[in-house]
Amino acid sequence: MELFSNSYFVLFLIIAIGFVIGRIKFKGISLDISAVIFVALVFGHYGFVVPKDFQNLGLVIFIFTIGIQAGPSFFESFKKNGRELAILASVLVISAGLITFLIFYFFGIDKNLVIGLLNGSLTSTPGLAAAIDATGSPLASIGYGIGYPFGVIGVILFVSFLPKIMGKDIKAEVKNYKEKISTDFPEIEKKHFIVENENVIGKTFGELNIQFMTKAVISRIMHNGVVVVAEPNVVFHKGDIVRAVGSANALERIKLLIGSEVETEIPLDNNYDVRSILVTNKDVVKKTLGQLNILKTYHATITRIRRSGINISPSPSSTLQFGDKLIVVCHKDNMKDVSRIFGDDTSKLSSTDFFPIAIGIILGILVGKLSLNFGDDFSFSLGLTGGVLMVALILGRTGKTGPILWTMTGASNQLLRQFGLLFFLAAVGTSAGTSLVETFQQYGLELFAYGILITLIPMILTTVIARLFLDINILSLLGTLTGSMTSTPGLAAVDNMVDVDAPAIAYATVYPIAMVLLIIVVQILSLL
Repeated sequence: MELFSNSYFVLFLIIAIGFVIGRIKFKGISLDISAVIFVALVFGHYGFVVPKDFQNLGLVIFIFTIGIQAGPSFFESFKKNGRELAILASVLVISAGLITFLIFYFFGIDKNLVIGLLNGSLTSTPGLAAAIDATGSPLASIGYGIGYPFGVIGVILFVSFLPKIMGKDIKAEVKNYKEKISTDFPEIEKKHFIVENENVIGKTFGELNIQFMTKAVISRIMHNGVVVVAEPNVVFHKGDIVRAVGSANALERIKLLIGSEVETEIPLDNNYDVRSILVTNKDVVKKTLGQLNILKTYHATITRIRRSGINISPSPSSTLQFGDKLIVVCHKDNMKDVSRIFGDDTSKLSSTDFFPIAIGIILGILVGKLSLNFGDDFSFSLGLTGGVLMVALILGRTGKTGPILWTMTGASNQLLRQFGLLFFLAAVGTSAGTSLVETFQQYGLELFAYGILITLIPMILTTVIARLFLDINILSLLGTLTGSMTSTPGLAAVDNMVDVDAPAIAYATVYPIAMVLLIIVVQILSLL
């Protein structure tokens, strides 16, 4: 048929069929977007090939968007117990790489094939991209296709049964975690107090520096029935009613400083307004509230910052991020100016500036071409995948350089990532499909068994080390295992077991570490 000679038609037909198959669930498990590569393998077997240009285009877009999103968590992961989680991720990936090398060395499996098997067993598409880039062989894709199915199912089964095997009560662990979270991230409350303390009567709001002393925000004050915003020159009088916002501990300090808590509610004066304002102005991103000084300039008060679903009590040192939602109180005449300063343009949350993406990918390609020589026989370079990923991680952490905003919204990132991944999987799959049957006939069942070993043994080893040597709760361990295996289906299985975000936080912490480390392992294996 003439249509099948059109590469664009074949490309999007593979993607469409892959999406349909990927949504089919069996016992709650589905292939999701990875179904595209299996459809592409079949098309490739019958002689239909998507040009390699689509593969390279998809590769750089996919890897860049992953790096931009993972950048902040990658460099922040070494706070708190991040180092312990990083150690576990390293143990898992390095042990998987060692097992892969032993299979290649002792059983004579083609090196390119077993490198693909490693990435399939760890369900790592970025790893596959690195393998394709490093080996230049379609056998890596076939190995990936053989190892991937148990890579998905094996992780889900392992994390589902692990709590029972370890004798852990998930409900008790969740309860303990919630108690700890309430201490680390206290809920933001609002209360009213009456001015009674003689030490504050007659002094101005600016003189007392209340926010610094208490970590709470005074949003408004009522004097003789008149309501005003807490401006620096407002004087406290005995009997004034003060509205404060902050954590329970911060409000307790307000009580000690100001006076007793009262039930009186301060109404909002008709001349004042309370609004939720989005930070979409690039000029204020990475600046602190103290630098902007909107209280003095516009007599406006920010009572809280909402970021990634968490309410944060603001302070002069609070650094703004793109997409933050601010609760602002100020005079209606000034609200438009305050809104303009922060941007408050919802359309910018869904728009994407392609200039930073283009510059970032160019820098990544250049970095990937740099080579380190270790004598005459060994040289190391990050390659296309590693170079783009490392630059994207750094840019994602940097966030902004002058007028250039490197970060992008979650929706934009997800769209571009899927676009790149679909192109990459379709092109790689058709290329690998040409030798699919022959490889299965030669290695099929044997490779599948090796894939099971690469999936299970590193997770067992990592769990043993976590239990014997590191003080990590089971919730974080489950997230660490799924993140180190780069298994989103595994994380979904854990999420169904608990109603807290501890596994997701651990997953986000180790996922970029595992990705970078696996790419390095792939590079080393390809040079052996």
